[in-house]
Amino acid sequence: MKKFLGVVCAALFITSNAEAVYDARSDTGTEFFNYIENRRREEREQKLTEEQEKLLADIAEAKEQLPQEPKEGDRVPAIFEGDDLVYYSGSGEFIATGKVDIIQLDGYRFQSDEASGNLKEEVVRVDGKAHFLQLMPGTPRVTLDGFKTVYNYGNKTGSMGAADGKVGEYYLTGKRFEFYPDHIVVYNGTQTKCGAKNPDYHVRAERMEIWPEQVMKMYKVEFLVKGNVVGSRDYLERKFEEEGENYFPRVGYNSNHGFYIRDDFKIPLREHLNWVIGAYIETKKGFRSNTELRYKNRTFDGRIKYGFYRDGNSRWIQKEPSLNLYYDQHLMDLPLSYSLEAEFGHWRQNSISSTHGEYEAKLYHDPINIGRYLLFMDVGYKVTNDDTKKVEHGDTTVRGMNWDILIGREFNRKFSAYVGYSYEKNNSQNSVFDFDLDDFSKKIRAGISYTLTPKDRIVVGYKINADNHRMDDIDYYWYHDLHCSQAVFRWRAKRHKFEVHWEFVPW
Repeated sequence: MKKFLGVVCAALFITSNAEAVYDARSDTGTEFFNYIENRRREEREQKLTEEQEKLLADIAEAKEQLPQEPKEGDRVPAIFEGDDLVYYSGSGEFIATGKVDIIQLDGYRFQSDEASGNLKEEVVRVDGKAHFLQLMPGTPRVTLDGFKTVYNYGNKTGSMGAADGKVGEYYLTGKRFEFYPDHIVVYNGTQTKCGAKNPDYHVRAERMEIWPEQVMKMYKVEFLVKGNVVGSRDYLERKFEEEGENYFPRVGYNSNHGFYIRDDFKIPLREHLNWVIGAYIETKKGFRSNTELRYKNRTFDGRIKYGFYRDGNSRWIQKEPSLNLYYDQHLMDLPLSYSLEAEFGHWRQNSISSTHGEYEAKLYHDPINIGRYLLFMDVGYKVTNDDTKKVEHGDTTVRGMNWDILIGREFNRKFSAYVGYSYEKNNSQNSVFDFDLDDFSKKIRAGISYTLTPKDRIVVGYKINADNHRMDDIDYYWYHDLHCSQAVFRWRAKRHKFEVHWEFVPW
């Protein structure tokens, strides 16, 4: 095999890893298992593939053979390999055939069966199939296979015909890719987290832009499930580093409401400002909806809410309207974060209506590792005020401390468990509304999770009224993976209620 060592530069595919988060909500504390499942997902994402490990090994070996260490500002060296490599020094043209392998020493690999180009013009051309791999520090891992490629590694521009691959967590396809120094454009493209040849769900867009600010911008977007269009938007923006958003409808059944389907429709107005319409249809009570004018950035979330909202116990509240403000921030280099939240507006539930206000400040400690155990702690102070004619004196105010402590352990890859204790001053006995409240203040929670098969996991969650030492809830869950989606079955034993819902989840 012939080798050619040249001084070339190339940088490609600047994005960031997507952050899709597994989420299964509960009031018995089983959110601890969400944390475990997400940590396992992150481990899978960070694990190098065989070809990525080989690239790192090849780069390390090539660096040892360099006559001298490249200085800052120098072009990054690259190695050309091929079974048959011809170079014309006068014109700078080269032709390489048979297992062509070009390695950029800052973490870039280009492979094909045949390639040509010009070293003086810093251009590589491939008419057939080309394979790209990027493993550069500070950038996401990228794998891409495409045809009819022209790439100028000097000015970092180029194009590729029909191609497919992976950027961060997203599997991408496109009819045409264009590469620029600061972004990538994909035409007639698709993206999904489902790695199947025929994905269960995907997003299709006329144009996608992948920017180094960890943003994917999509234009003329359609959402597809099993090849069928279930929604569309003119524009969609996805921030890779932020918590994942479920773009698809959620369907299910519970004993209180029958079969239901719910979905949110986001209409962008300007940067960080959106109008969101939430729709909920059920077989027992028909159609309910809400609408929000929402401003959100990294630390602040402000919403004007109007319409119907449901809590985890299938109780509804109507807001007509309500202003909700939320701010959170990490405290310098300390293992602490804090949040401030306020909501003020008019609430209605059944025959009770009130001018409702609630204000809360909370302090959170980062998860603490104690040997093989994980400890979670938070403390807060909350004030709730209601002005209504339906209660004595027409005014109710509840104020006091709230705190929560929970410790859990992942005993092995199959079995995890937790136990926790919490106190909340507000409850349905001293408040006007019972929305999102228990009827007691002191609460013990415990739970276990056991993986039966790679696709099946069972969870049991307990909630105990510590005021009178009475079992309040026992919830049984069965999580069943359906390739790129998941079915969640829940039996609430103390309430004799059955629930099931289907949702798309991270791989």
